[in-house]
Formats: sequence, structure tokens, C-alpha cells
Amino acid sequence: MIPIEKLSNPLIYQENRMTPHSDHLFYTNKKGCITEKSDYIYSLNGVWYGHYAKNFDTCLLGFEKADVNCKSWDTIRVPAHIQLEGYDTPQYANVQYPWEGHAQITPGEIPREFNPTMSYVKYFHVPSNMKGESLYISFQGVESAFELWLNGHYVGYSEDSFLPSEFDLTSYLIDGENKLALRVYKWSSGSWLEDQDFFRFSGIFRDVYLFVMPKNHVYDMMVTTSLEDGYQKAKVLIDLSLVNISKGQISISLKDNQSHEDKKIIALDGMTADLQVALLVDHPKLWSAEKPYLYELVLEIEDDAQKVVEYISEYIGFREFQIKNGIMMLNGKRIVFKGVNRHEFTSNNGRVMTEEVILNDLITMKQNNINALRTSHYPNDSRLYRLCDRLGLYLIDETNMETHGTWPNLATGEDINDALPGDRPEWEEAVLDRVKSLYERDKNHTSILMWSLGNESFGGVNIQKMSDLYRSLDTSRLVHYEGINFDRRYPMSSDVESQMYTSVEKIKAFLKDHPEKPFICCEYAHAMGNSCGAMSKYTDLSDEEPLYQGGFIWDYVDQGLMKKHRYGEFFIGYGGDFGERPHDGNFSGNGIVDGFRNVYPKMQEVKFNYQNISIDIYKETDGLKAKITNKNLFTDLSEYSCTVLLEVDGTPKSCTDLIVAIQALDTEIIPLPVDVTEVVGTCVVTVSFRMKRRTSWCEEGHEVAFGQWVEDTPSITETLETTDSLQVIDSRYNIGVKSPHCHLIFSKLFGGLVSYKYVGNELLEAIPKPNYWRSPLDNDYGNLMPQRYGQWKLASMYSTHKALDPSYEKEALSYPKLSRTEDQVRIEFRYYMPTKPIAWCDVVYEVEISGKVNVTMRYDPVMALGDMPEFAMMFKLNADYDYVDWLGLGPEETYADKYKGAKYGRYKKSVKDFMANYMLPQECGNIHRLSRAQVLDYRGRGLMFEGDQLSFSALPYSPHELENAQHSYELPPVHYTYVRVALGQMGVAGDDSWGARTHEEFLIPVTKPLELRFSFIGV
Repeated sequence: MIPIEKLSNPLIYQENRMTPHSDHLFYTNKKGCITEKSDYIYSLNGVWYGHYAKNFDTCLLGFEKADVNCKSWDTIRVPAHIQLEGYDTPQYANVQYPWEGHAQITPGEIPREFNPTMSYVKYFHVPSNMKGESLYISFQGVESAFELWLNGHYVGYSEDSFLPSEFDLTSYLIDGENKLALRVYKWSSGSWLEDQDFFRFSGIFRDVYLFVMPKNHVYDMMVTTSLEDGYQKAKVLIDLSLVNISKGQISISLKDNQSHEDKKIIALDGMTADLQVALLVDHPKLWSAEKPYLYELVLEIEDDAQKVVEYISEYIGFREFQIKNGIMMLNGKRIVFKGVNRHEFTSNNGRVMTEEVILNDLITMKQNNINALRTSHYPNDSRLYRLCDRLGLYLIDETNMETHGTWPNLATGEDINDALPGDRPEWEEAVLDRVKSLYERDKNHTSILMWSLGNESFGGVNIQKMSDLYRSLDTSRLVHYEGINFDRRYPMSSDVESQMYTSVEKIKAFLKDHPEKPFICCEYAHAMGNSCGAMSKYTDLSDEEPLYQGGFIWDYVDQGLMKKHRYGEFFIGYGGDFGERPHDGNFSGNGIVDGFRNVYPKMQEVKFNYQNISIDIYKETDGLKAKITNKNLFTDLSEYSCTVLLEVDGTPKSCTDLIVAIQALDTEIIPLPVDVTEVVGTCVVTVSFRMKRRTSWCEEGHEVAFGQWVEDTPSITETLETTDSLQVIDSRYNIGVKSPHCHLIFSKLFGGLVSYKYVGNELLEAIPKPNYWRSPLDNDYGNLMPQRYGQWKLASMYSTHKALDPSYEKEALSYPKLSRTEDQVRIEFRYYMPTKPIAWCDVVYEVEISGKVNVTMRYDPVMALGDMPEFAMMFKLNADYDYVDWLGLGPEETYADKYKGAKYGRYKKSVKDFMANYMLPQECGNIHRLSRAQVLDYRGRGLMFEGDQLSFSALPYSPHELENAQHSYELPPVHYTYVRVALGQMGVAGDDSWGARTHEEFLIPVTKPLELRFSFIGV
């Protein structure tokens, strides 16, 4: 069959592929298992020969023949995407299919004009220890379809990019050098099922290896566990499918880490291929994310000469997961998913994963209280599942299917028959094959609690059949699918109600009317750029509403690729940066870590919202108390150390150990061993829970939860006794104010403070001006904030002390207004804004004898201009002032709707380090609820700002410079430090990034006059 007919036929998704099976590892003996080396497996990873063609019509013909020498071809790495090896182009697309605008095709068809095709060749000799045996090959992941030949003979064909494809090579082997040939096609009918929100790649991107099967080889193993008698007894049922059967015996044992075991030996008669063995355990230790206890299941297979020919060691856990009275229960307790979606992606190598990267991801999740993972939107590398078993993470294992581009408007009237796989019979076999292959590979992993039918593929009878197949194969897990929210014809496609980006209020309303199923958000808290605002509303809901059982943040890691710009420096590229069209821009930048696994500031909020211990500290007449709730399902708080830290003005005063032994799911009120009655200053009490010992995912002392209490006790104001007085020089164009240490100049001509010299050093580079604008966030762009609030950008850029209308001329000429008392000089300016109607803002400077300047900025909202992004004064300093020492929330950026994960304390950071490395430069680095900040140079000199719960930022760029850059390398050279002292800034939002606005309570209230008060002084 010619390629176009095969590739465009959904009924052809495999030819000669071996039956899928469990992903258990098998070794020659126990030693091989310990060293993770198997003599039965031979890796073909490494350097192959490759030939690229832009379309299958132009690829080389006959290259697969045994007598055609391909060693003059270019070389290519395996595993790798061809697009990252110098061929074709990476393309990021979300909903739209990547060929839109290039080819007018219908589902199943593929673009004829372009289908990048890579022909691969690998020459190999059969390893000496494998000679004389039947030989097989495993491809763990090839995107999206490939044909395979050995020594000129056609072997087979396979689609489904993310699951193994295995073939029998035995019939075509020769002595000496063998020639393995593949032709990998970027697009196939299967590509219609793989419209995930990700970069579009192709090639061999996971491991490739040869393997042999010894006598009595365990080809497939299904391990089923059950719990009885109130979890006091457990049963393990092991179903084995053997090949190459001969006489011998198999020893099966189950061990715990105390070396207790149940063991059975079964004689093999040389004819029976299928075996079932049951093992019993009394008082089993249960598996959960909190306590991922695993038993070792060991199989030793001997031949008739009593030689061990195969050794298998797999780890299993005992857990029960079910819906009971409408609630999802794990081991009898209501579970809450504190989850995240995760693409397989790195900025260096795309979806080519190493075990080191996978392990690092899971450790980072555990350290930040994430307990669950959805493999969005395809089966992950098989190594991930073992690590989730071991470390303790709950999994939703997702079938490789998303067809979003076929149905985006069905809910508004498009033909329902446009959806894939829908009710179309020609797609049924292909999608059921994906279900069967995923189940068979992953069925023995304890961490998998739900099978997912895929993502955003609407509904229909084929979806229901996929669900039915999972249920027929597995009764120990639930079936998940979010698409029933759009197509209610088959509501039983999913055991749970799963929705995306639904607001908390809408979830409450839905559950009131539809209490039939437990509810999760399979995607929520869209973490694009500076985001995750108001996330706590969702996590609070999981405490308030039993049917709401958590959600999965979208998503874990930014999808951005390293690329060089025109001057030869690397940057992170996103959609469109590779010359590809169409594309979806930086919409792939949704991670709580970047593509190099650097944790973003928003992780601070995630960790707090997901912590399993809540601490509410309050003050009563007899002292401080803490209401502590243990949200763990199976862990007593005595397993953690607890400390109570007292700080005053950022300086530690005492740290006391506290013994807490609250049972799982219980709450207690505990008096705190601190006395704050005599404290003067900003008093902070922090209760912290930490790990008592090192684990597989953290060191001893790792903090898992905290709570804080903050109270300001004003100190007694001391009167400065001095014979000096302020000198005022009121000249034609300027007003000078001199104190013993300071000299200030206020310009009548230019309207503001043009000079502030402290001990002879000029600290200002420009007149401080009112600022109402922030560089838009990704969420802001999505909800059209720049268009809605654009007048405030103009007001920030073009406010003036001069009259903008003749009716204001007389008034404008009355400013600045100068007055003085014995201790102060007061100067007031008015700034008119180019808004409709014209509005204004007053700024008052009060200069004290010490050189301290008290600033008041006032705005009267009767002018009905609506809410604004920020209400602040912006100072422009020399870039030498590049260091901030502050007392307030930290250490990461905080905002009105994203600060709960921060701690109040004293922190230090360089100005450049306030710049979060979001893929699109945007507002970042804000400090919410600040009391004091010093912006200093390397000598410790600069300006100190003080106030009551200010919003504050110090960045190397102005909001307008940030907004003008599409990549970090487009930002200009650093010349200044821009300090913004604010009454407040609107929240960052984050329910979604395509329309959801900042919640009303996190906007700047403009129904009453706004007044910002703060002071600054040189240091």
C-alpha cells in the first residue's frame, strides 16, 4: 500500500505490532536487577543514519533494501525530535491543527503538500549473548507514525506516538551486520487524535532497544490487590502469561522491608502458558501519597536444569480507591487532589526525557505539597510511574487523545458530527486500541487512581466505548473524562464530574443542582506568566464542600525552546519564533517552573495553598493561641517537628519547640509559648512544621506548613532636639529646601521634586510622578485589561502640572502651594491626567528637619474613571542602587490576590533578581504589605521608604519598557532602578488567561477617595 492510503486511513493504525503487555522489567538474575542491567536487553540509542524529506512523496525510495548502503547519509541522534536536530521546524499550536491555512483536509486526511519525513537506518550486529534466540525490538515512543524494515523485509507499521510499539525481528535476521530501517512520518490519521496543546515534533523521541525472551518468559503480568476485614488483611492476585514455555518452576514471593514474606513455588509443566497465584498478607501497610509503602514482588523463573533464567522485581502497594456515598475515598478517607498537569518537556530537548529530569520534577512537586499529577494529555515515559509509586503521587493516567480543533464551537451550534472520535465508526478501533495499550502497559502501578479517556475530545459513543473498555479491564480504578461537560448524551463516560476553569461560584451552583458525582477541576488556576491569583478560593472550597475534591493546576512546566537570536545569544523561544505559521504565541508558557526547572515565584503560593496543615494564630487576653487542623489523611502531626519563632522588626528574638500530636483530620487549639505583651515594633510569630528526618524527596528540616501572626505596636516617637531649622529658598522657578543633611529642589517650571541630595549625593534621576499603570500580564492581555484600562497608561505617561483645558488654567497656576511650620515645609503639586473627563491627582511633600520627606498622594474618584491597575508614585534612581533590604512579605513576589504563601520578615535581594523570567516580559517583583524598604548601592547608601502596608517594587525597567518587549533579550540595557511605592496594585488573576478578570475584591477600590501615604529619606 502506498503511504498516502495507509497514513490517511483511520482503520490502519498498526500492522504486525506485538500484543501490548505490562511494563515490568526482567533480568538475567538478581544481580542484574540490582545493577539495573539486563542481558536480555540491548539499547539502540545513540547515533543513527538519517535522510530528511519535506514530504513523503519526495523521500528516498528503496533505501530499506539490504543492498543499499546508507552510511554516507547524515547522522542523527536517537532519541531526539528531528526538529531539534536541524530538520523541519518546531511548531507550537494549541487548539488549531498545525496544517490549518496550508491544507484544506477532512479528518483522517493528511496534508499532501507537506509531511516531513525522516528515513532512519541503524546497522547492528546481534550481541553474542542474544544469538540463536528470537529477537524483538521495542520503540517506546515515535511521533506520529512509522514503517519498519529489517534487511529489506517489511516488518510492520504503528501509530500512537506515546506508547510502545514492539515487533518480532526473528524471521529477517542474518549473520553479521543487520540493517534496520524506519520511515517516520510527521502526520498520519493518528495526528487527528493528537491535537494537544504543545509543540509539534516528530521522530524517535523515546528509547529503542532489542530484547530476547528467555525460557518461561513472563510476557505479561497483572497484579491485583484487594483489602478485607477493615484493611486488616490483603490479597495479591498475580496473573502471568508465559511464552517460550518449558518445564521448570517459578518462585513468587512478596516481601516488606522487615524481610517478612509470603512465598509460593509453582512447578511448570511445559504446556501451561497462563498462571494465577494468590498471596496473603496480614495487617498490610497501606499505600498513599503521604505514606507510599511498597512491597517487593519477586519472581524467579528456573528452567528444567534448576537454573534461574529470569528475575523480576516489581514494587506494589495496597490501597483501595472507590466512590462511596458520592465521595472519592482512598483507604476509607475522603481524598483531595492537590494536583498539577504535566507535559513532558524541557527547553533543551523537547519531549525527550531523562530519568534525572523526571525524578527532579516529582521531587519538586512533593517538596511543594503537590500530591497528584495528570499526565496531560498522553501516556508519559514509563519511568515516571515507578517513581510516582515510590515517592507517593496520585496519578490520572491519560489516553493519548485530544481532538480540540474539530469541535471548538459545537456548543454554539456547529454540527456535532464534526467532532472526533464522536459517533464515527471508522475511528472506534483506533481509540479503543489506545485504551488497551495504555491499560496493559501501566496496569500494575499503584499510583494510578484514574484512567482518563483523553482531553478535550467532545463526546459521543466512541468515548463511551472507551470508558466501558477501561471498566471491563479494571474495577480497582475510576474512569475520568472532562468532555461530558460539553456533551451530556453519555454522562456515564466519566465516574467523576470533571470541569476546566469553572469559577468557584459556578462550582457551588453546579453541585447544588447536580450532587450525583464527586467533582474535580482537571485543569484550573491557569499559571500563565505572573498568575495563580485567588487560587486559595479553590483550595478553601475543598474544605467547605465535600463533593469538591480538588484540582490540577495548568500546568507544571513552560514549553519554550532554546534558540539563538540574530546576535548569537540564546533565549527561550515560543510560538512564532521559529518561523512557523500558524502558531499560538506564548500560550505554552503556563508553568510553575520554567523549561530548565527553575521554580517560578508563584510556586510559593502553590505550596501554601496545598499544605496539609492549617495554622490560624490569634490573640486572646491570656496570650496567643493557634488553631491547628491536620488535613493529612493518615499522618499524625507528631511525625513532624514544630517550632514557634518570634521576630520583632525582622530580628529573631526566640525560637521554641512545640510538641503537637494532632491525629489525622482533627483540629486542636494550642497555646503558644511566646509572650508578646511587652513587644514594641512589628511583632511576627511564625508556627512552622518541618520534616523530622530525611526522605526520598527532601532533607531533614524541610518545611511542609506554616502560619503567621503579625501585629504592629507603635514605638514612642522621640522629638529631635536641634537648634537647626529648615531653610526655604523660594525663587522664580524653583523652591529649595535645606536641612543639615539634605538639599531638595522643587521645580515650579517642570512641576515636581527635581533634586534630593542626601549628604551631598543626588538620589533622583527624574521627578517622581504618579503612576497608575503596570506592564500587562498574560492574564491582563487575555481579559483585555490594556484596552479597558488604556487611559491609565496615558495618565501615567503624560500627566502634567499644566492645565489640559482652559478651564483649569487659573487653578493650575496656583500650584505649587508652599507653606511651612516650625518643623516642616509643605509643598503641594497637582497633576492633570489626559483622560475623559480630565482628572487630577494631588501630591504633597512634607519635608522634616532630618531630611525625611512625607508624601501624600490623593485622588478623588468622583471623576468616574473607574478602577485602575495601580495607585503609586514612581521614582527613577540610578542603576547603581541595585539592592533592596526590606521588611514585609517575601521572599518571592506578592500581590493582593497572591500573598498567602509569603512570610512577613526581613529580606534582601538584588534589583535584577526581582525580575521573574517569564517567557513574556511582564509585571513582576511586587512586594505586598511592605513596612520598610531600603534601595541601596554597594556602599549601603541610597533611599529608605516607609509606610503602612504599602505595595512596593524596585525593578531595572519601567512598566512601559517591560510592556514593549516580547522577549527578555528585547529589554534595553539597564540604566536605572525604577521604584514604585503604591497604595496597592490590582491582583494578578489566574482563573484562566483568556477572559477571567481579577476578582472584584482584589481591585483598587475607587468608590471613595484614594490616599497614599509614605515617607522616604536618604541613608
